[in-house]
Amino acid sequence: MTKRLPTAELIDLVVIGGSAGAIEVLSQVVLQLTSPLAPAVAIVIHMAQDARAMLPEILSAPGRPPMKRVEDKEPVVAGTVYFAAPGYHLLIEREHTFALSIDEPVHFSRPSIDVLFESAADAYGPRLAGVILSGANTDGATGLRAIGAAGGVTIVQRPDSAIASTMPEAALLACPNSHVVDVPTLTEWLASLSIEVQ
Repeated sequence: MTKRLPTAELIDLVVIGGSAGAIEVLSQVVLQLTSPLAPAVAIVIHMAQDARAMLPEILSAPGRPPMKRVEDKEPVVAGTVYFAAPGYHLLIEREHTFALSIDEPVHFSRPSIDVLFESAADAYGPRLAGVILSGANTDGATGLRAIGAAGGVTIVQRPDSAIASTMPEAALLACPNSHVVDVPTLTEWLASLSIEVQ
């Protein structure tokens, strides 16, 4: 990294996308989230629908930020970690509310990382950080580029630290000025976005 990752007062929303290998990364990251977060977090992970439905329950624990599946038209609330609902694209509207869509899959996926990232870029602009994790396809690359074009922060898991490097490699081709981080650095940065350290 040639520049510092943003501090909590600069970010209102973090969007995270991944596929194969991303659950392992998320599991490590959320273990370190022991204080309320300043920004909201929205997550799309490609996986079987029944497994995706269980993510908030699997990753929740006392002392961690609240985690839940997104409901259509609910407002984005700071400090909450949201997971895409199975079978629906997850979008963020300009009024900072969530929307669910059954439009056609993108990159064979619904929810699609690109759909979340592109809509979040429109809604949050420079107050947004996008993170691409391990994955086996190219979903998220176009969305990450949209975040960068809107003035947001782009972060990519270091490909050689990923179980599946296709997704982070595609993201870096699309957005070469991204911060490239290993899992410990990503974990430390997300933990630093807690309210206590502002």
